[in-house]
Amino acid sequence: MDKNQATGLILFAAVILVYSLFFASGPEPITEPQTDAATQVQSKSSDEEDVEQFGEGAQSDSLKNLSDQRKYGNFSSLVRGEERLFTLENEDLKVTVSSKGGEIQTVEVKGFKTYDQQDLILFDQEFGELEYEINAREGKIGLNDLYFEGSQSVSGSDEDRVHQLVFTANVGSGSLKRSYRLPAAGYQLSHALETSGLDALVSDEIVTVNWKTDLPVLEEDMLESRRKTYMNFYTVGEDYDYLTTGDSEDAQQIGEPLKWVAFKQRFFTAGIIANQQFLEGNLAQETPLDASAVKRMYATLRMPVNEEVSYYFGPNNYKILKQVTPEFDKNVDMGYVFVSWVNKYIIVNLFHWLENFFDNYGVIIILIVFIIKLFLLPLTYKSYIGMAKMRVIKPEIDELKEKYGDDQTKMQQEQMKLFGQLGVSPISGCLPMVLQMPFLLAMFFFFPNSIELRQESFLWAHDLSTYDSIVNLPFTIPFYGSHVSLFTLLMTLSQIAYTHFNNQLTTAQGPMKNIGYIMPVVFMFVLNSFPAALSFYYFVSNMVTFGQQALIKQFVDDSKIRQKVEESKAKNANKKKSKFQQRIEQAMKAAESKKAEPAKKKGRQK
Repeated sequence: MDKNQATGLILFAAVILVYSLFFASGPEPITEPQTDAATQVQSKSSDEEDVEQFGEGAQSDSLKNLSDQRKYGNFSSLVRGEERLFTLENEDLKVTVSSKGGEIQTVEVKGFKTYDQQDLILFDQEFGELEYEINAREGKIGLNDLYFEGSQSVSGSDEDRVHQLVFTANVGSGSLKRSYRLPAAGYQLSHALETSGLDALVSDEIVTVNWKTDLPVLEEDMLESRRKTYMNFYTVGEDYDYLTTGDSEDAQQIGEPLKWVAFKQRFFTAGIIANQQFLEGNLAQETPLDASAVKRMYATLRMPVNEEVSYYFGPNNYKILKQVTPEFDKNVDMGYVFVSWVNKYIIVNLFHWLENFFDNYGVIIILIVFIIKLFLLPLTYKSYIGMAKMRVIKPEIDELKEKYGDDQTKMQQEQMKLFGQLGVSPISGCLPMVLQMPFLLAMFFFFPNSIELRQESFLWAHDLSTYDSIVNLPFTIPFYGSHVSLFTLLMTLSQIAYTHFNNQLTTAQGPMKNIGYIMPVVFMFVLNSFPAALSFYYFVSNMVTFGQQALIKQFVDDSKIRQKVEESKAKNANKKKSKFQQRIEQAMKAAESKKAEPAKKKGRQK
C-alpha cells in the first residue's frame, strides 16, 4: 500500500466515525404484529393442521365404521370400495353391470330405436331399481350396498361364444358370488347367485328380488302404449294371468310358486324367469299422472339362494318368445282362442314367409289379402250362389208375405216349407261369410301387436304400427280423436260401396238393408286411432272382395239358377218334412201359444 492509499483510508475511517457519533439515530423499538382469529389460524404450522385434520377424519371414519358394523355386521367390510362398470355385449344386447352390488345398471336393445330415434334403453337403474336381498343375522342386507371384485372372460367358439362376468365378495371364511352369462346372440341373460361358507352369517337360504321400474316411453302413441302395457305372470301350476290392462292401479299377491314374471309393453318385454321356481311374489302396477313413464311396475319375488334365473330383455316377437320358456309367447296378444289359432298357425307363418321375398310391408299386406282371399274363394262363391238363390225366389216369398203378413208364425212355417220344396237354405249365403270371420278378427289382433311393422313406412303412413294422420285437428271429436286417418276413410268408403253392391244381390229389406251402411261409419270412429296397417288391410280386403263378387257375377246366370230351383221344386213336391223342419215348426207353435196365453187370460177375466 502506498502513502496516498493509506491517507485515503484514514480519512474515510474518520468520516465514518464522525457520522456515527453525531448524525446516526437510535435503535427503533420492536412492535409485535396485531393478530385476529383468522390470522392466528393462518399462523399455525402446517404440522398442526395435518394433526387436526387427521384427528377429525379418524373420528368420522370411526363413527362410520361403527354405524356400518351395527347395520351390516360381518358384511360391513364390503360397504366401502371403488365402483367399476363392466359391459356384456352380443349381437342383440348391451348390458352394463356395476361392481357395486354386482347388479345390472342399464340394458340397451340393439337394432331398435325409440320413436324419436334414441337408443332403446329397456332398463335403467336411474329410473328404477333391481336389487337382491339376503337375510343376515342383523336383518335384511341389500347386495347393492356391497362392493364386489369383478372379472370377465369369453369361452366357446365364434358361433357358440359365451361372455361371462363373475363378481366375488369375500366375507370372513365365506363368499358371495354373482355370475352372468350372455350368449353370442339373443335377448336372454342368465344369472346365478351363490353363497359359500356363510351359514353362520345368514338366517336362512332365501333371497328376495326387488324389481321396480318406470317403464320408458318408447312409442309415439302414449294412449295405445298404456293400453297394451301390463304385467304378465305364469305359475308353476301352468296358470297364466295378468294384472289389469287399464290405467287403474292393480296389485296381486301370488301365494303359489311362479315360473316367470314379465313387464310387458306394446312391442318390448323385460322379464325374469326362474330355472325352477320363485316361491311366491307380490306384484303391482300403476299409471303415472304425467307422461314421464308409460307405467310404473313393482315385483317382489322370493326364491332359494342358489336358484338360477334368466332375464329376457327384447322384442315381442312371437317366434322368439315361443323359444324362451312355456307360455312366454303370451306377451304377444294373438286374440281369443279360435282367433289365436288362425294367427299362430297361419298368419304368423305366412307373414314371415313373405318377409323372405319382400322388404316392403305394404306389399306384404297386399299379398296376404290376395292369398287369404284366394284360399277362401270357394266359400265366397258358395255365399254368392246362396244369395242368388234367395234372389230368384223373391217373388214366392213376396206372395207369402201378402198372404200371411199378419200371422208371423204361419208366415215362417210356410216360408220354411217353401225353402224345403225349392232346395234353398236361408243361411247358405251367410254361413260362408261367418266362416271367414276368424280371419277378419285375427287381423284385428295381429297388426296392432306386430313388431315387424314398427317404424315401417308405406305411402303417406310414416309408421304402419300406429295411425296415419293426414290432418291434425285443433280439437278432439268424441270417440274419433284429433286427427284424420286416410286409410280409415278409404276403408269406410270401400265398405259402403261394397254394401251397396251387395244389396243388389240380396233380398234384405228394411233395417237389415240399412245396417250395412251404418256399420262402416261406426268402424270409422273405432279404427281411426288404430294402426294404419289394420285399416289398410281392411281397405284392400274390401276392394278384392268387391272384385271377386263382380267377377263371379259374370259367370253366374240367374236363369240357370231358377231352372235348378224349379227342378228341386218338382222333385221335392211330395217329400216329407225333415225332422229338423218339424222341430222348428213345433218350436214356432210353442212360442206362438205362449204369446197368446196372456190375451186368453184377459178375455176370461172380463
